[in-house]
Amino acid sequence: MQVESTAIREIDYDAGRAKLLVRFVSGERYVYVGVPGEVHRSFLEAESKGSFFQAEIRDRYPYNRLDG
Repeated sequence: MQVESTAIREIDYDAGRAKLLVRFVSGERYVYVGVPGEVHRSFLEAESKGSFFQAEIRDRYPYNRLDG
């Protein structure tokens, strides 16, 4: 789902696997593992997606950078 943000272009979530996919405006894509659904919902609802990401997701969940 595309979002309005100066840092983040797209947010997707796989509820069955608790995986959060984040595409940044730079084009880089990351998948974060073990992210609860309520964190995903709060991320989508956050006024500042970048600030929410920094405070609640970055450095809190294991992640992998995706190619392409």
